[in-house]
Amino acid sequence: QVQLVESGGGLVQTGGSLRLSCAASGRTFSNYRMYWFRQAPGKEREFVARISSAGALAYADSVKGRFTISRENAKNTVYLQMISLKLEDTAVYYCAAGQTLTSSAKDMDYWGKGTLVTVSS
Repeated sequence: QVQLVESGGGLVQTGGSLRLSCAASGRTFSNYRMYWFRQAPGKEREFVARISSAGALAYADSVKGRFTISRENAKNTVYLQMISLKLEDTAVYYCAAGQTLTSSAKDMDYWGKGTLVTVSS
């Protein structure tokens, strides 16, 4: 079993920045594709970013150019650096791990419990 624990969420003004972290334990980390999803109140959980074991990157159109996903395998940690935050970025952000090329939440093998990001005007 893989355990994922997110941290780094909080309250930030529009235009501000936050860095989220996801610490993994329990099984081999480096062989998994790592993901960030988010879920805003009243909305479906949506894909945000993905990084493969080799470092290939993918982003949702809504965050492209503003968010950066990275991983540090020696620390079993994946990050999401968020800049130029908008009100619509407000959501619970979830870390996930999978062995699939898809970006669908239903295909993830493991999930963290989430960390709340609130963007205020």
